[in-house]
Amino acid sequence: MFRRTRRLAVISALAVAAVVLSACAGASPDPVKTSDGKPDPDATLTVGLVLEPTNLDIRHTSGAALEQILVDNIYEGLVTRAQDNTIEPRLASDYEVSGDGLVYTFTIDEGVTFHNGTAMTSADVVASFEAVRTDASLQGNAEFANVASITAPDASTVVITLSEPNQNFLFALTGPAGLIFQAGDTTDLQTAENGTGPFTLQNWSKGSTITFDRYDEYWGEPAGIAEVVFEYIPDFTAGVNAALDGSLDVLTAVDPNLAPQLEDSGEFVMTKGRTTDKATLAFNNAKAPLNDARVREALRLGIDHEALIEAVGAGQPLYGPIPELDPGYEDLSDLVPYDPKKAKELLAEAGQEDLELTLTIPAFYGTTVPQVLISDFSKIGVTLEVDSVEFPTWLEDVYTNKDYELSFVLHVEPRDFGNFADPDYYFGYDNPEVQKLYADALAETDPDESAKILAKAARLVSEDHAADWLYTGETITALRPTVSGFPEDSINSRINLAGVTVAAD
Repeated sequence: MFRRTRRLAVISALAVAAVVLSACAGASPDPVKTSDGKPDPDATLTVGLVLEPTNLDIRHTSGAALEQILVDNIYEGLVTRAQDNTIEPRLASDYEVSGDGLVYTFTIDEGVTFHNGTAMTSADVVASFEAVRTDASLQGNAEFANVASITAPDASTVVITLSEPNQNFLFALTGPAGLIFQAGDTTDLQTAENGTGPFTLQNWSKGSTITFDRYDEYWGEPAGIAEVVFEYIPDFTAGVNAALDGSLDVLTAVDPNLAPQLEDSGEFVMTKGRTTDKATLAFNNAKAPLNDARVREALRLGIDHEALIEAVGAGQPLYGPIPELDPGYEDLSDLVPYDPKKAKELLAEAGQEDLELTLTIPAFYGTTVPQVLISDFSKIGVTLEVDSVEFPTWLEDVYTNKDYELSFVLHVEPRDFGNFADPDYYFGYDNPEVQKLYADALAETDPDESAKILAKAARLVSEDHAADWLYTGETITALRPTVSGFPEDSINSRINLAGVTVAAD
């Protein structure tokens, strides 16, 4: 039996941007302490973000923009994830997983209340999870497909029984599927909220700002700031200008090419954070000439990944489908060293010396990556045409209809290796051995053994050259020196603000 426990004292101590379609390597660094000044509990923190939600209904609406600000701040689950994607208790003080991986038993913390003042009980948990299990319109419904039953033996205990083991199930509970809502609540979640987190919604000025207030009746350690204002600035240059003119305390998603302006000003501390953003050069494995593994390998060998990352300005090399923060990561750089000569030989062997290909890319990704690929491919005799399209067009043509040759997109979701075990996914990659290994990894109850199986499957995918992973994205954040405790890693998908403080002037 696997057991995790957290006592209330520990709770207090711990509390101190998708495809945009919307265990691990090393622990997250401690939150950056940038100020020795005394924290001001009445302070307001102003944070610049890029992507604004279309509504606030995280139950029915997907997307990183919602998870980024709502999870852990407004809404909570029984468990959550740390910056390095390891799983931590949240509303559950204890949880146990049976040895056969089928029964999950959670003990709920005492004193938890919703923002309307109502005490949370196991009945709310059961109602929340039953809704996800039975309502296909709710986020996470597919992840509850193997849930056989959800029961509450008493007011502080919840038991979830699966029909078969699923190594990813507990991780799924750290996302929207695992959030707890009040049973029978009629709050309009599109514009309002009734969560259990350390902040409440004060105001949403659409197209401009979302403001949170500290929830003073929070069951855990109170937030270190009284108010948070999220300012949505989709233009990267405008975001830098807003930071420099004093409008922002924090600017996230800083464009690497603009970062020197903030750094050189002397007014900001700059941090870099890890993500699970996989900058993926997709190959249509089901369409000639990309159905030839020699062609796919040649394209990968012809890309100077280090030079591409330098051109992008931030990122880490990635040569397989699993990033560093996900289980099963392995350094696969030995499979595709930069080798234009071998690339030409493979293309000649495949009868594709004068190959012409089209790269379909959402327009908002800009021109840096396409320009590097055009240059690199020209050196191996491949002419690359770039088709820059609006995102809805990309979704229709590439993702849905699979009408493409090459494509580029950031796959931001953690633990999404299953895409390569799905022959119907837009990659068109169909390898029964990989599919079996992925199923075995999910069924394996030992997380370490499961990760080993995933690593084996990932190596196969990379050996098949099912895609090219150009790099893993890094987030650059600029903070004023008065701000401490702001997260570094994975903040494009989640920003837990409970431990952030702002020093008094």
